Order: sequence, then C-alpha cells, then structure tokens
Amino acid sequence: MTKTTWLFLFLTIATGILGLNATSNYWQIPSLSVCAISASAWVITAIVGRRFKFDPVLR
Repeated sequence: MTKTTWLFLFLTIATGILGLNATSNYWQIPSLSVCAISASAWVITAIVGRRFKFDPVLR
C-alpha cells in the first residue's frame, strides 16, 4: 500500500474510535462523518494504488 493509503487507513481508525468513544453528540457526529469520508478516500486510494503499480520489467 502507498503512504497515502496508510494515512487514510489510520485516519479512518482514529476518527472511528474517537466517534464511538465520544461522550456527547457534539463530537460524535463530526467524528463519524470524517470517518466515513476518510474510509471512502481509503478505498479509492487502495484501488488507484493497485492500478498504478511499479513494474521493474518496463525499465
């Protein structure tokens, strides 16, 4: 996986944990919203990262 994919994965996990452990609705809704957005971005970067893999044979 690329560095960007790892970044979105960690962001998804962190905001998901923060959203599930939030004590008030004030922090829970934005945290889970950011979790959903970063999860979508993670899936997109994982697909794009697979498509543009480096091929050493082409060198």
